[in-house]
Amino acid sequence: MDLVLRNGKLVDGTGAPARAADVGVENGRIAAVGDVPANGAREVDLDGLVLAPGFVDIHTHYDAQVLWDRDLTPSCWHGVTTVVMGNCGFGIAPTRPEHRSTIARTLENVEGMSVEALEAGIPWTFETFPQYLDALEAEPTRLNVAAMIGHTPLRLYVLGDEATERPARDDEVDRMRAVVAEALTAGALGFATSKSPTHAGAEGKPVPSRLADIDEVYRIAEAVKAHGRGVMQITPGEGLFVNEFAELTKRTGVPVSWTALLTGIGPPGTAINLLDMTAEAGENVWPQIACRPLVMQITFEDPFAFSSNEAFKEVLETRRDRRAAVYADPAWRERARKQAGSVFATNWDKTTIAESERHRDLMGRSLADIAAERGVEPLDAAIDLALEENLETRFRVVLANDDEDEVGQLLQDERAVLGLSDAGAHASQLCDACFSTHLLSHWARDKGVLTLEQAVWRLTGQPAQIFGIGHRGLVREGMAADLVAFDPDTVGVTELERVWDLPAGADRLIARSTGVEHVWVNGEPIRQNGADVAGARPGTLLRGGQAS
Repeated sequence: MDLVLRNGKLVDGTGAPARAADVGVENGRIAAVGDVPANGAREVDLDGLVLAPGFVDIHTHYDAQVLWDRDLTPSCWHGVTTVVMGNCGFGIAPTRPEHRSTIARTLENVEGMSVEALEAGIPWTFETFPQYLDALEAEPTRLNVAAMIGHTPLRLYVLGDEATERPARDDEVDRMRAVVAEALTAGALGFATSKSPTHAGAEGKPVPSRLADIDEVYRIAEAVKAHGRGVMQITPGEGLFVNEFAELTKRTGVPVSWTALLTGIGPPGTAINLLDMTAEAGENVWPQIACRPLVMQITFEDPFAFSSNEAFKEVLETRRDRRAAVYADPAWRERARKQAGSVFATNWDKTTIAESERHRDLMGRSLADIAAERGVEPLDAAIDLALEENLETRFRVVLANDDEDEVGQLLQDERAVLGLSDAGAHASQLCDACFSTHLLSHWARDKGVLTLEQAVWRLTGQPAQIFGIGHRGLVREGMAADLVAFDPDTVGVTELERVWDLPAGADRLIARSTGVEHVWVNGEPIRQNGADVAGARPGTLLRGGQAS
């Protein structure tokens, strides 16, 4: 035995009641649970802390960041020990050299990533997906990493520039199926795609996956089935929603997880009704829910939140340094104003100025109030304020998922899985990588919507099982020793802070944790007594969801 953890309150990830138990670790695996005798191993006294499996984050966009930030911050500060990348069909492999800029600009528009950071931070030592996995494995990581192959880079790789223009021909679908099979054989966790109308990529064009017809998706899913394992993650849109998910699972048996089931996307009760529809479609279809309000800090230099508005697609098609001229055009304003009712960002009473040098006197007031005072439409007020500050004014926009009663109902419903941290994406706009500590503090401790055992299961056993991540998610003999010890009375999240630590000096929002005292990955400590262990990188690439 290498390590014995004593005097903890064990919550094992199954949903079973907490119990007193010691845990012994040997060679990176859990070797004993219960009464573990002293045998000369290093011992850690947890002194009543909750001991749980390491948390699993199934919805991240660390595909690029992991190549320059092997610690995967800020997820590693919040008890997360395994992250899944490649969500929504986006990623950086496979990518031919001539499409590297297109991929970077796509990620800039759809996932709010700094193109300057991407260009400076991605080493591009790979082209194919197997080569990308090798690049991930070439240097150690603090956390375990699993990656799905994304439909957008896949289509660009096979169809070239026409990927944003048309469906694929039969021979091209066959080639995509072969590339997916190659990726799965190399260790991809599954396949991800998107039909979301909000996903406009380079030059404002629809991302390549949106041009795929349903037969293309079905045939690729059948390639996943032929491999014998794998998961599909889908961001829905026209022609690819609940009925098609049901057909996918019927044809293939492959689990489908769709993103995201949020409150505020319709009248109260809409999210619950969609959950019922999904459950009726098939037992292997899992909507992802979020435990935090969807809140973005946006600038009009990067108007992702408005991307379903046709007028704003014109902005996304324009270089950033020329966007102010578009906003100043009265004809453009008129078009944008007429279409404003079709976008999430019409919650003007929930929109405030978050960061500003010029408009400090207006901070904290709603845009609805400011617009009424000025006698203009809220959209005009927001753009006028932004233009007065070189588009640098940051607005805090509550987009969705802020109906606490309905979110609580979703969290209590075991037919959904917890996801959508979006860690690594929209870095300058939001930080929900802290979803785990928020769930434990807000929903379990403060509101009592979930028991501690239910909350831990949501973070561990359930997502690991649905996504086929083996040997993780439970505290059980033979499982990987991914463990977290936290104080249930103090676990939580600090206020957001803006830092400039990305490549090329790009900025991002981060949140730190409280009460997360110890974290072990594969039996090695990465956090002790509430502080990071410098240089600790015991994580592994989970090829096919398994430790290699």
